[in-house]
Amino acid sequence: MSEKGKISVTAEDMLPIIKKWLYSEHDIFIRELVSNASDAITKHKHLALIGESNQKDLDYKIEIAINETEKTIHIKDNGLGLNSEEVKKYIAQLAFSGAQEFFEAHKGQNDSDQIIGHFGLGFYSAFMVADTVEIKSQSHRLDEKSIVWKCDGSTDYSLEELDSLKTQGTEIILHINEESEEFLNADTFKTTLKKYSEFIHTPLFINGEQINTQKAIWNLQPNTLEQEDYDKFYEHMFPMQEKPLFHLHFNIDTPFQLKGILYFQKIKPQYESLKGRIKLFCNQVFVSDAIEDVFPSYLFMLQGVLDCPDIPLNVSRSSLQGDPQIKKISAHIVKKIADKLKDLYKEDRATYEEFWPDISPFVKFGMMQDEKFHKRISPYVLFKSTMGDAYTTLDEYLERNKDKHDKKVYYVSDLEAQHSYLEMFKEQELEAILLNDPLDNHLVQHLEMKSEGVSFTRIDSDLDELLVDKDKESKILDSEDKTKEDRIKALFEDAIGSEKISVRVENLKSGKLSGMILLPEQMRRFQEMSVFNTNKELDLLESHTYVVNAQNEVVDKALNMEKSDEAALVCRHLYDLALLEQKPFEGKQMSDFVSRSTKILTLLA
Repeated sequence: MSEKGKISVTAEDMLPIIKKWLYSEHDIFIRELVSNASDAITKHKHLALIGESNQKDLDYKIEIAINETEKTIHIKDNGLGLNSEEVKKYIAQLAFSGAQEFFEAHKGQNDSDQIIGHFGLGFYSAFMVADTVEIKSQSHRLDEKSIVWKCDGSTDYSLEELDSLKTQGTEIILHINEESEEFLNADTFKTTLKKYSEFIHTPLFINGEQINTQKAIWNLQPNTLEQEDYDKFYEHMFPMQEKPLFHLHFNIDTPFQLKGILYFQKIKPQYESLKGRIKLFCNQVFVSDAIEDVFPSYLFMLQGVLDCPDIPLNVSRSSLQGDPQIKKISAHIVKKIADKLKDLYKEDRATYEEFWPDISPFVKFGMMQDEKFHKRISPYVLFKSTMGDAYTTLDEYLERNKDKHDKKVYYVSDLEAQHSYLEMFKEQELEAILLNDPLDNHLVQHLEMKSEGVSFTRIDSDLDELLVDKDKESKILDSEDKTKEDRIKALFEDAIGSEKISVRVENLKSGKLSGMILLPEQMRRFQEMSVFNTNKELDLLESHTYVVNAQNEVVDKALNMEKSDEAALVCRHLYDLALLEQKPFEGKQMSDFVSRSTKILTLLA
């Protein structure tokens, strides 16, 4: 025997859940009820425009009054209004969306896309803070009776018809429960009201004071605004912050509706918190500023507002995260940003270079996180060149140096620590780029993966043949036929006295440098990533190669010293000088260095 049936879900089951869990924040009832009032006015404007309502040229407004004595909040509009049948249909039927039905009935006609509501659940947010909710309403059809609807949060309600009020609109009265009495404080209510609704297009009053005087300039066309308008808007949205570098204003109608303004700021030390930097709106109603999981995290290095009518107001952030439409919107925003930066680069490279230190962290994060963004922006990533201190792109660098070292990119990560190496590079008219940002260690590996055949080498990680004089032959200095290099190697190995330090002797083209520490590129990267991942300090110099310059005058003198202990002292000191370029000495290491320095000075006496 088999049976088929339907799962039964009743209002008795759902209403308590909706009242408690529909929204994570109880103050959301303010947003929902004000949005409903705004919708009612928008609907009536449309009906009046197409001749389906005789009530025209009204002074539309939403009025809120708080009565602390009676513990009530009144939210009143002069919009469409409801009759008894409409109350039964739109209020008594859980989740029946009047906005959706109205939109379908008037699809394709002006202004219908400005309706805020989506799911018809917003009204029930009132029961999160109220023991009892009343609705008093008069339809715009003034010959119909007015109604009074009352519910105590259970599935029972009362509905009464009265004589016509002759004035259309709806008033919702909330009898606030004990747990929510903080909303009876006018200042608290006003703060929340401004947070959610200060940009709605209908004049909004609380206790006689209008709170939505600020224009939503993101809805205007960019050619109608001046830079001063954008600056004032930024100051209003993000007070007490430094003026941004530039902005991106977009107003998109297809393939979806998206409006917004994003500001590029000067870089902040240690990268500030992402929270609150981008504010998400739906038809000028604030949705959230905690949407780090919805859009790519690198976007939150910017600040601004995004307004998308397709985002439902009463859904959770996790629902937004998986929404296919959100992914399309996010991708389009990224494209707009990349286009803005590309245009700035091509039209005014000088200004682009001026902004680069501040926008580079955003660009680098974006490249490493987003494949499409990388493809769009990679030709316009700048690096500081060691030749003339000018900016260069990677393509420009590779083109200039293709005859010297093809697709190898030399870079400097610390101008002070790698000063001697850089000087040797400059003597040979070799070019390196500066990569001293904390992100650059990751960027280098990313660029190597994305750029075919290109490799990055720090100037202190290897000795290229460009720096070594391969044509200079070694001289025989003693009867045992040991080469000069062999003797130097043995001398320095004894002076250093560590099996972990490999000594290598080369004839460098520059005679000024006595020696240098080499940290193999891949090993150093591995160690640095280990420090980053484990947050444990590692000694990157524990094992390395020390290159001695056979052409250096001091090395030559050490080799020819009669006393072996004095030669060892000089060799050790030369090695210490190379170490100091990599890392400052501390404790016993510093004491030993000072002691050796003093002994060397006595040799001059």
